[in-house]
Amino acid sequence: MSVVRRRQRPVRLRVVAALAAALLAGALAGCSGPGGGKVHVALILKEFTNPYWISMEQAARAQAAKRGLYLQVSAGQTDDDTASQINEVDEAIAAGAKGIVIALNGDAVNTALQRAKAYGITVIALDTPPTPPSVADVTYATDNTAAGELIGRWVAQKLHGARADIAMLDDLDDQVLSVDVDRDHGFLHGMGIPVGNPNINGQEPKSGTYTGGKGGSYRISCQQATQGAQTGGQSAMERCLSGDSGINVVYAINEPAAEGAALALKSAGKKNVIVVAIDGGCSNLPYLKSGEIDATAGQFPDRMAQLGVDAVDRFARTGKRPHNQPGKDFFNTGTTLYTDDPQPGVPSVNLAKAATLCWGAST
Repeated sequence: MSVVRRRQRPVRLRVVAALAAALLAGALAGCSGPGGGKVHVALILKEFTNPYWISMEQAARAQAAKRGLYLQVSAGQTDDDTASQINEVDEAIAAGAKGIVIALNGDAVNTALQRAKAYGITVIALDTPPTPPSVADVTYATDNTAAGELIGRWVAQKLHGARADIAMLDDLDDQVLSVDVDRDHGFLHGMGIPVGNPNINGQEPKSGTYTGGKGGSYRISCQQATQGAQTGGQSAMERCLSGDSGINVVYAINEPAAEGAALALKSAGKKNVIVVAIDGGCSNLPYLKSGEIDATAGQFPDRMAQLGVDAVDRFARTGKRPHNQPGKDFFNTGTTLYTDDPQPGVPSVNLAKAATLCWGAST
């Protein structure tokens, strides 16, 4: 297998589009392209620092080697860097890729992906369904609403009727991503709190009664963006605590954000704060073991990447495009709750079992 991993260059849409047309014509005429005749797969990740995306890249590399494919890997600089991803899509078109496997940073990339499909390339989304879902042939992803509901139900049971003073640590505040909304709203559903506007975050009633578990009163104390990063989670949690020192529940979009929140809580001397997240990385197990994070909904990025690479291989051999599961706008790759503090009526596995299911290396 050949693997290329590189950082981004400035977006040059007109030049790249022209180059794409020229190289595509050459490819149709029989040119072998950069993979030396191998089927070319372009993997475009959100960014290169989060262990989640690193694990996805490693799984894609292994699967491409198994299938004898040429894999080219690139990513944005941050979770909201759509400009770099647009550039990388156009470069994949120009290079004659057979399939683009992408973890979207935002719907601004949609036009480039539709352009790729017009060139006969299969487009496969990982983790984050585009809006509309038809932009990709298939999305291999966690049922993010179900993952959020798992941790919401667990928190409601854990509270046992106590008041919930909640910090909501989301991903972005400058654009709407389906994964961000689905996880946030899933958590609220699990708690038994109405979401308000089903299409965006932050429209739920800021106080009232949650109906999950034994039920009780709640307050949404803050809603902050974290960019899905530890530093973002820490600074977001610090801002939340500066406005309300009585926060006792923290929802985090992912484990890096939750780990940052845990650092902020520890620095502030806060104990007995329930912290929950979504991801399932092996590196997070020590946080679960220490109680700094209480429960996490584990997902399976390795499985997503493997399915994406396999779908391109199958498309190259048969011409058949992959598709979502009937009645869904994605293909569900599963989720499992990890915690050593099981709650009634909420399915979970303990940390010993989680160690056999988690992705990435432990720390």
